[in-house]
Amino acid sequence: MNLKRVLPYGLTVALALPLAGLSQGTALAATDYQAEDALISQGTVATNHTGYTGSGFVDYANVKGSYVEFTVNAAAAGTSSLTLRFANGTATDRPMDISVGGTVVASGVSFPATADWNTWTTRSVNIPLAAGTNKIRATATTANGGPNLDRVSLAAAADGQAPTRPGQPGCSDIGESGLTLGWGASTDNVGVAAYDIYEHGNKISEAPGSATSKALTGLTPNTTYNLTVIARDAAGNTSPASPVVDCTTKPSSDTSPPTAPGTLSTANVTANSVDLGWGASSDDRGVTAYDIRSGSTVYKTVTSGTSTTLTGLACNSPYSLNVVARDAAGNVSPPGNTVTFTTKACATDGGVPSSIATFSTGWTIPWGTYWLPDGQSALVTERDDFRVRKLAKDGTKTQVGTVPNAVTTNGEGGLLGVAVDPRWESNHYVYFMHTASEGNRVVRMTYNGSSLSNYTVLLQGIKKNRYHNGGRLAFGPDGYLYVSTGEAQTPDLAQDKNSLNGKILRMTTDGKPAPGNPFGNYVYSYGHRNPQGLAFDRNGRLWEAEFGNSSKDELNLIKPGANYGWPTCEGSCSVAGMTNPKATWNVSEASPSGIAIVRNVIYMASLRGERLWRIPINGDNESVGTPTAYYVGTYGRLRTVTKVPGSDQLWLSTTNCDNNGGAADGSDKIFRVTIS
Repeated sequence: MNLKRVLPYGLTVALALPLAGLSQGTALAATDYQAEDALISQGTVATNHTGYTGSGFVDYANVKGSYVEFTVNAAAAGTSSLTLRFANGTATDRPMDISVGGTVVASGVSFPATADWNTWTTRSVNIPLAAGTNKIRATATTANGGPNLDRVSLAAAADGQAPTRPGQPGCSDIGESGLTLGWGASTDNVGVAAYDIYEHGNKISEAPGSATSKALTGLTPNTTYNLTVIARDAAGNTSPASPVVDCTTKPSSDTSPPTAPGTLSTANVTANSVDLGWGASSDDRGVTAYDIRSGSTVYKTVTSGTSTTLTGLACNSPYSLNVVARDAAGNVSPPGNTVTFTTKACATDGGVPSSIATFSTGWTIPWGTYWLPDGQSALVTERDDFRVRKLAKDGTKTQVGTVPNAVTTNGEGGLLGVAVDPRWESNHYVYFMHTASEGNRVVRMTYNGSSLSNYTVLLQGIKKNRYHNGGRLAFGPDGYLYVSTGEAQTPDLAQDKNSLNGKILRMTTDGKPAPGNPFGNYVYSYGHRNPQGLAFDRNGRLWEAEFGNSSKDELNLIKPGANYGWPTCEGSCSVAGMTNPKATWNVSEASPSGIAIVRNVIYMASLRGERLWRIPINGDNESVGTPTAYYVGTYGRLRTVTKVPGSDQLWLSTTNCDNNGGAADGSDKIFRVTIS
């Protein structure tokens, strides 16, 4: 064994503060230890790459068992966070065991590829230290040896313990426009800092950590609110969502509706828009909004003024519109007059939906759809019962199995995305993202053409919650698997590049970070809230759609390393270093899930908006044209849209069986849309 001691500063360093006796949330400045100053076995001190700190770094020998050992002196026993700064310019992970005093405390810690040997990143683990002298060793566990190691840093372990789940909420003091929500207190090792209150996945209020109730105001009379509570500590750890409570506000004492709006007129009809104007309504307490409708389907709500430009109309299509007024109590006026018109002719570039027909019935929340390489059939997942079915082009539907270990969250979790390996004909691999007991997972199974087997976990540690689990999978032209993850109702995770949540991830088919990822880990882009749409265009560029909270939904063009803003921004913003979306929508018009691209046009399925959006890409530019909407309110909540191989057709699935749609199990459908 070749042992080399480099001792210009000495091996033993006393920590400035004791590690024991500190609360988990207490910050302690890290103490750095350079690798070149430690005990090195089967490695050398090198300086042939850039970006290191100190006087050099350790280049591990390519043998199993090579190690670097640091000696530190802790004033008291306790848990410390050990952060290792490393570079790995190969495509191969170089795992290491971390031991303290000869006992392995973290085995097989991954040190994945970084962009090159000049790109450094970090990996952190919590380790126990005894009072007095401690020897910390990082030992390579494979014949590839360890990565290049620059230094380690020691600090008090961060608070990684989340509060407990809040108790069952309940409602009291229910009025016409408000109520008091109460819940059972959470506990936390440090203390609960706040409670966040959600209505169907959207945060609507918060309360201090000392509170167990909150008065909610500004609610709509005679309306049912689906409420949950999440506890949060000062370190940003969040609890699982509380049980749900449905609370209905009282009917308003105001029973007088506004008068019918005055004469509705049209002007400047184009292929995709029309200018509208109408006479004002009157009300005993005041008009709060005007709804522009076709039948009972609301196309747009106007809260100020008596004119608007209605956009998003389908080209060469007849419309019949009227306007109604609403007051704060939700009373709706009689409709004004109806106007009819036909939008102008369609542009020919890219085509438009020309027909839609029911293709397959008897589904319950079909979530993911992915075509097999032969282009004759696809695998379709069902979210809440974890079934996987094969659906052929001729409409034949066959169950091929279920995904083990999947659980629901009584919200948006369960069996989500599916992807088929581009080399399926030789390896028979398929991939799923699903919610499990500990969080969300990416797993691989074998599909032999008739059944599923060989469940293998590729990636864990993606936090789950009732809502915001992401879940879409897609293979890129580069052969790597792209994964969308939500921020699990913990917004700060979206900005944490060391977290798997609120991200687009890029990984190999054996579960490793893909080579060339911008931060040397799984993260490809960050700052996402709840992305569920992924599709690649003819130039191999990745487009993504994601849910906003209460303001704007987004369509983004994804670039490696880019920050898409959440929670700092929702929609466009001017914050330096954050990337703006290419298109946005009001959440009532979209709430997008799946997207697909046909003839350089993006098609986006919308849940709350109950419509299919058509968004043309402007040639090969990084911009899009005017979005237009189809099937508004006709088929309910639209979840997933997928291009049918070898054709200009789409498969379009509904999600009407969930707690938002309220339809019976088995009533969801898959439609076939023709583009011409």
